[in-house]
Amino acid sequence: MKRNDEFLKGKTVLVTGGTGTFGNFIIPYLLDAKVGQVRVFSRDEDKQYHMRQKYKEHESIFSFVLGDVRDYRRFEQAMAGVDYVFHAAALKHIDTSEIQPMEYVRTNLLGTENLVRAADCNDVTKVVFVSTDKAVKPVNLYGMTKAVSEKIITAANATAKKTRFLCVRYGNVLGSRGSVVPFFKGVIEQGKTIPITHPEMTRFMLPLDNAIDLVLKAAQYGNGGEIFVKKMPGCRITDLAEAMGRVYSGKERYPTEIIGIRPGEKIHETLVSAEEMLYAKEYEQEFVLKRTDKNNIVGELKLEEYNSKNTVQLSVPEIEKMLRDNGWAPEKENTGKKKN
Repeated sequence: MKRNDEFLKGKTVLVTGGTGTFGNFIIPYLLDAKVGQVRVFSRDEDKQYHMRQKYKEHESIFSFVLGDVRDYRRFEQAMAGVDYVFHAAALKHIDTSEIQPMEYVRTNLLGTENLVRAADCNDVTKVVFVSTDKAVKPVNLYGMTKAVSEKIITAANATAKKTRFLCVRYGNVLGSRGSVVPFFKGVIEQGKTIPITHPEMTRFMLPLDNAIDLVLKAAQYGNGGEIFVKKMPGCRITDLAEAMGRVYSGKERYPTEIIGIRPGEKIHETLVSAEEMLYAKEYEQEFVLKRTDKNNIVGELKLEEYNSKNTVQLSVPEIEKMLRDNGWAPEKENTGKKKN
């Protein structure tokens, strides 16, 4: 599937959680696509202020809505006249979800229900829900809320008057809020030992621009009810720690410590389950899942999931290159000397 953002030209686009990592990264793409209006929906007044200053030269096409996805009326007002919605607003920390589950239910689940109702009420053209690998075979509350939200989104197509609802699903986005890369960076800068929960643990790794590419393809090609899944490489967390130790400290072997798996954590993450493979269409860079009835089996009868262990694995040098290419490493000349 080749992306062409022409479909967004002149359209009004709402980004929920628009002042977060996803919102900050997709907005330049929307501006390049010459959208008619960018509407940023978030509950962080300070971040909205700074984003408004950042895009001051585009203020004629920007509007900022202060609100919470838990508030249906505010959500409904925000969607008036909107053509496309990219829904990234969510609570995301696994640890917190395990000890404060109802907050995640209210934001991630009830917020998604409010999204569906408000979009349908306003005849939005398409809604793209941003999901995660943690929604597949979930073992933590955060993943469970995302899994149920996917069901809410895909089921909404059966009753919606006009709006088409679809999902995108991807793994660990390089440098996103609360992810492993900024965490390891902070640990190294403090001169502390990098904590690793399990020596065999793997995770998907995806640059942010690839994540945005998937979202825009889904908005372009989706007919409603699909889950678009990005093919992406994985790596061992020990290799990521080694690569980051090299680029941030210059040490060939930065110290690490095995601390044990936390509640709600997996050894390997899964992007497409074995059961989902039965109705997955495979493309060069994506899988597209759409389950409409029991006869909609498009895949071969081989039940092998797509996970962070059996995907293409990044070597330590490849991880270093990905970090540098995406602004998550110092200039190379600062890390050229090896230290004991």
